[in-house]
Amino acid sequence: MTGTEFEELVASLCRRDGCIDVRRVGGANDNGADVVGRLPDGRSVVIQCKRYAPTSTIASRELRDLLGAKVHFGADLAVFVTTTRFSRPSEKFALHHGILAVHRDHLGLWNNGASLLSLGEVNGQGQGDSRHRARWNQVYGK
Repeated sequence: MTGTEFEELVASLCRRDGCIDVRRVGGANDNGADVVGRLPDGRSVVIQCKRYAPTSTIASRELRDLLGAKVHFGADLAVFVTTTRFSRPSEKFALHHGILAVHRDHLGLWNNGASLLSLGEVNGQGQGDSRHRARWNQVYGK
């Protein structure tokens, strides 16, 4: 799956969940947003999508960029969706600034039918217990 296809997948998951005016805006000069739209409750949302290798980690600077995009677009909610995990500092940054951080485990939940808004209940959790991380480290060597 390309980065563009990943952005389209995220946009389609938003539409499935009842979001409206959803459009992919990613690419050069996207001002830090890949998908924008309106949640079912009418609030505006800006989403950054990163399709990274499993061994990568999302750094705090990427969340700072998303926070800037939230301001630029005047969005009510910022969401960061990734195929990997967040560093501990970036996860803390997201929680502190009200960013919904959708890591690989939450992405699986969302793709399997959980709604985007329901992921807010588990924001900042679920990047694997110690056994999960040990297995992950064996597979990916990190």
